[in-house]
Amino acid sequence: MVNISATVDECPVKMRIGNIDLEGSLCVPTRARAIVLFAHGSGSSRLSPRNHFVARELRLGGLGTLLFDLLTDKEETIDDYSAELRFNIKLLAGRLVGATDWIRGIAGAEDFKVGYFGASTGAAAELTAAAERPEAVKAVVSRGGSPDLAIEVLPKVKAPTLLIVGEDDEQVIQMNRYALKYLDVEKKLDIIPGATHLFEEPGALEKVAELATDWFVKHLVGK
Repeated sequence: MVNISATVDECPVKMRIGNIDLEGSLCVPTRARAIVLFAHGSGSSRLSPRNHFVARELRLGGLGTLLFDLLTDKEETIDDYSAELRFNIKLLAGRLVGATDWIRGIAGAEDFKVGYFGASTGAAAELTAAAERPEAVKAVVSRGGSPDLAIEVLPKVKAPTLLIVGEDDEQVIQMNRYALKYLDVEKKLDIIPGATHLFEEPGALEKVAELATDWFVKHLVGK
């Protein structure tokens, strides 16, 4: 059994969700009372360097983080060949809901506020999961995401939502502007100047981390 007070340093975890096990990495700073779960994007994993960069910044802001694989090793092999599972938003959201329930079942974390940070198709998964767990999920951030893939559930989302897109990622900007209209919560679209889809430009990912940290601190810690 994982003890939330024992995870000041990054801790490998295995989560039992339904009849499968998912690998993850949990880190909770001392005195943290909120945790952000990461929903990685298409074809990515818990090892995403961009998500790990953002996670480190969130921990500096006093937030716990959980990065985990949304698919099993067998499913990853299938997806590498067919790319079909990375767009199965219902499946991915179900895994995120399961991880949310798992983290809140850990001793010491029962009352933690939960945030979601998603990228690409992970944005649709996190918004779908947020609509299913409104009592737990109190903030959502999307990086270069596809929230339009969750258009049917967006009016049900109760968590304040921040959408971050690169200025030169024009198609994704349009997708996010379209989705924004369907969100009936505190919401914001931040466009980072000069950034492309992967935020590889100097300072772009740092700006993503800054915006995300401010949003999560405001809605998970500040209330």
